[in-house]
Amino acid sequence: MTPRNKMFDDLSQLMTNAMGVAQGARDEAENAMKSWMDRWLVDRDFVTREEFDAVRMMAQKAREENAELKARLDAFENK
Repeated sequence: MTPRNKMFDDLSQLMTNAMGVAQGARDEAENAMKSWMDRWLVDRDFVTREEFDAVRMMAQKAREENAELKARLDAFENK
């Protein structure tokens, strides 16, 4: 019975090692894809979320100021 157990132990060890290699290859592929995507995004000059939110707030403030100025002009014209 010992040779059969040794064979199963060896097979089990081989499968464990193969899974480790597969996991390592998966991690390596993920890192390579992430690096590629990061470089691609940087090359496209996309803005960050913080930059986008800051410009959106500036635009909102400008719209509010424009509305106030329009109301003042309308009031001045109606006098």
